[in-house]
Amino acid sequence: MKNLLIITFMVLSWKGYTQNVQSDSIYKHRADLFFEKVWKNYRLEKNPGLFSEHYPGGEKVDLDYFQGSNVKEKEVSFLWPFSGMYSAANVLFRYPDLTKKYAKYLDSLAVGVWKYRDTTRMPVGYQAYPAMLEKSDRYYDDNALVCIDYAEAYFNTKDAININKAKEVFNFIISGWDEKLDGGVYWLEGHKDQKPACSNGMATLAALKLYQASNDPVYLNWAKRFYQWMQARLRNPQGIYYNDVKMDGKPNATYYTYNTGSMLESAVLLYEFTKDPAYLKEAQFVAASSYQFFSMAENGLRSFNIDLPWFVTVLFRGYEALYKIDHDPKYIQAVARDLDRAWAKSVDQYGFLTAKWASDETSKRKPKWLLDEACIAELYGRIGLLNLNN
Repeated sequence: MKNLLIITFMVLSWKGYTQNVQSDSIYKHRADLFFEKVWKNYRLEKNPGLFSEHYPGGEKVDLDYFQGSNVKEKEVSFLWPFSGMYSAANVLFRYPDLTKKYAKYLDSLAVGVWKYRDTTRMPVGYQAYPAMLEKSDRYYDDNALVCIDYAEAYFNTKDAININKAKEVFNFIISGWDEKLDGGVYWLEGHKDQKPACSNGMATLAALKLYQASNDPVYLNWAKRFYQWMQARLRNPQGIYYNDVKMDGKPNATYYTYNTGSMLESAVLLYEFTKDPAYLKEAQFVAASSYQFFSMAENGLRSFNIDLPWFVTVLFRGYEALYKIDHDPKYIQAVARDLDRAWAKSVDQYGFLTAKWASDETSKRKPKWLLDEACIAELYGRIGLLNLNN
């Protein structure tokens, strides 16, 4: 009955869908509702603080986001999808009437993420799978996400322990920097075959968040180094970012929304911290370019091509940062419209949304990935906090 009520709520919400966004209170309600639903269904009693990779469980799904192939779902989730819950809780904490509730979630997530911390290799870093369960690879992009989550937790709680944790993670990230291809870090420790946008874009953001938290110019300098390297090696002439560059210097012309999103947010933060108008000009250019590149015209409006919901969430973070500067809601509203449509048309029997926000029955029947669901709570939480209707 509860699932039926949730699905009915989604459908009724869609009947009122227009080109305008919903009320802020609806977005807040959806964010809170969805976070609790994910927490309840993915959280593992046998592994406190950790989550399952998919719901419903029981089917060992092949995972395609690692170096190499034949990686199957394990007992608990890998670090990347786990981080989606940490990011979502950090956003929902910002609602004054939800702060006390989400402080408890943040405490639990801090315990959970610590289980991925590996002290057997130096420098200390976070591995892809909990260290207590097995030894696994350490990815620089994963560690950048952890660093960002710790910084955001500091902004929320003012607990300095989060700064210290973030600094430790950042030391691991920069241990992957070398001067081949004029700088940059690799994808994962010990594999020097490519330097990707995911690692270097997120490292740029991690450095900027640490600078914001600590006011230490070391981190601003690192942010500029990462940013300039990304501009030189992975930005195409249209302001869209290549996926990676191989060691022969040739960029991989594959494009994902989050790689451009991380650099869009970085440009905005660099403008805020330096007041250099060139960064703002770049951010506005990248925002306009990404909107055209990653969306298509549909019934007089533009609709995003959803590569991964979390990828689009990262792009939204960039739009959000820019909106707080120039107050143009166009990009924010476009993502909100697509999410509202998915909320109504892409829901499965459990009340979760499909990958890529597809509406076909085959997609609805597939197990749902933790990261695809966690980011829905984050995205709705972010939209609601912007007070677009006020």
